[in-house]
Amino acid sequence: MNKLPLSSPAGWLNKVPEVALSFWIIKIMCTTVGETGADFLAVNAGLGQGATSAVMAALLAAALFAQLRAPRYIPSIYWLTVLLVSVVGTQVTDLLTDGLGVSLYISTSVFAVALAAIFFVWHHVERSLSIHDIVTRNRELFYWAAIFCTFALGTAAGDLATETLGLGFTWGAVAFGALICLTYITWRAGGNAILTFWIGYILTRPFGAALGDLLTQAKTYGGLGIGPMWTSALFLSVIVTLVAVAQIGMNERRSAQLAE
Repeated sequence: MNKLPLSSPAGWLNKVPEVALSFWIIKIMCTTVGETGADFLAVNAGLGQGATSAVMAALLAAALFAQLRAPRYIPSIYWLTVLLVSVVGTQVTDLLTDGLGVSLYISTSVFAVALAAIFFVWHHVERSLSIHDIVTRNRELFYWAAIFCTFALGTAAGDLATETLGLGFTWGAVAFGALICLTYITWRAGGNAILTFWIGYILTRPFGAALGDLLTQAKTYGGLGIGPMWTSALFLSVIVTLVAVAQIGMNERRSAQLAE
C-alpha cells in the first residue's frame, strides 16, 4: 500500500475502519440512504430542499466535530458522519441541478476536478493517499474533504448517467455495479491498491444512488415503487445492525487488551 513511516501525535490511532466486506456493504447502504433519505425529508416529509439542506448540514458539522475529536476509530461516530456526508452531498448536487439549473455535465466535471485537486494536494503534502495511515489531523482533514467530494461527484455522475444519458435506474445500477466488479478484479489481479480503492469508493456512490432510485421511484418511472420511507428504514436498520456489531467487537477487543 506504499505506506510511509508514521510520525503521528502521541495517542493517535488510525481513524478509519479496515476495508473489509462489511465496510463496502455499509458504504453502499449509506449512499443509498443518502439518496432516499434526502428525497424523503425534502419531498415526503415536506421540509423542502432548503430546510433539509440546512438541518443536515448542521448535523454533519456536529458529527464531523465529534469524529475529529475522537482519538481513534469509533464505528458509531465514523459511520454516522459518512451517512450525513451522503445526505448533504446529495443535497448539494440537487441544489445545483434543481435549484440553480446547473447542468449535470458541468457539476460532474467541476466535482471531478475538485476531487483531483484534493488528491493532488493531499499526495503532495503527505506523500500518500492510503487510508491505512489516517493518523494525523492533516490527513484526516484531507480524507474527509475527499470523501465529501466523492459523494457529490457520485451523485452528479449517477444522475447524469441515469437521467440525462437515459440509462434509467436499472441499467444505471447494472452499469455502475459492473464497473465496481471490474475494479475489484483489477485489484485482485495486482492493480494498485490505493488507486483501485478510491475508484471503487467513487463508483459506489452512483451505484447506491441508482439502486435507491430503482427501489423508491414509482413503477411508471421505471422503479419498483417501494418508496423512500420504507427503503430508508430498511437500509438504516441494516446499517445500524452492522455498525453495532463492529462497535461491540471493538469494545471487546479493547477490554481484552486492557485485561492483558
